Amino acid sequence: MAAMVQERYGEAEEVLRLATIARPALGDGDVLVRVLAAGVDRGVWHVVAGLPYPVRLVSGLRNPKARIPGTDVAGRVEAVGKDVTTLRVGDHVFGVAGGSFAQYARAAQDKLAPKPKLLSFEQAAAVPVSACTALQAVRDHGRVQPGQRVLIIGASGGVGTFAVQIAKAYGAHVTGICSTTKLDLVRSIGADHVIDYTRTDDITEGRQRYDVIIDIGGNRSLTTLRHALTPHGTLVITGGETDGRWLGGTDRQLRAMILSPFTSQKLDTFIATQNTADLLTIAELIDAGTLTPIIDRTYPLSEVPKAIRHLQDGHARGKVVITV
Repeated sequence: MAAMVQERYGEAEEVLRLATIARPALGDGDVLVRVLAAGVDRGVWHVVAGLPYPVRLVSGLRNPKARIPGTDVAGRVEAVGKDVTTLRVGDHVFGVAGGSFAQYARAAQDKLAPKPKLLSFEQAAAVPVSACTALQAVRDHGRVQPGQRVLIIGASGGVGTFAVQIAKAYGAHVTGICSTTKLDLVRSIGADHVIDYTRTDDITEGRQRYDVIIDIGGNRSLTTLRHALTPHGTLVITGGETDGRWLGGTDRQLRAMILSPFTSQKLDTFIATQNTADLLTIAELIDAGTLTPIIDRTYPLSEVPKAIRHLQDGHARGKVVITV
């Protein structure tokens, strides 16, 4: 099969190459997916680059344990292990798999769900990691309620576009922060108010307090974020990038966890997980017309390095997808 492989860490253009390798072997609880499309998220870049360095505690200290990057997947079930009971050969599925930048990928059955009927495979591949992260940020950690004021920092990215729509589905009044060229996009997916961060840092001016702040792509200080919260508001940090090779922006998350027990505000952070139950919830929202994946552009499998670079440079409006 054709696959994008890497033998060492580094920039995508330098370490990724298209190669022909064997299909992955299946365990008893595994599903072999014929990949028709795969999503790209910032987690892919972190694994390819091996940065920040703590990533390597999981992915491999000196060289990557997994030769094929990619997690988001949409495709057709090609084969199943003997213990798989929820899926059959021929089913159209979406979810997460190991090494989805390939013609075939192996996935656990509890990481897949039937593809939403309204979506193409390319659209479905844009959903799993980002939408699960957004759902868990809004529902589980932000605990957003109808009528609350919610601020989403990084509203135009992969997670952000889902978070705006899910928060609106939960009845919130949503403000999104993004750059000038992405204001119309964030408005179009339901944001009640948008802030152009290139023109003003409105959250520091004290005119508005938010019940929930979901910080996806920001790097504002905890002091700034807390000042924009109500006295008993909730901050959820799901991202934030710096150039640090050791912490890479995670220092804010660590400080939030330490400070949270000593303040009336809830300062939260989490690492998202993907599972069939959440994928089914997301599929219901999609099939009801409440949630729509936003795709910036697609690339063929041979151009995975270009796709990662496009995302890394901050140009993407929504998700970037690989067609296989």
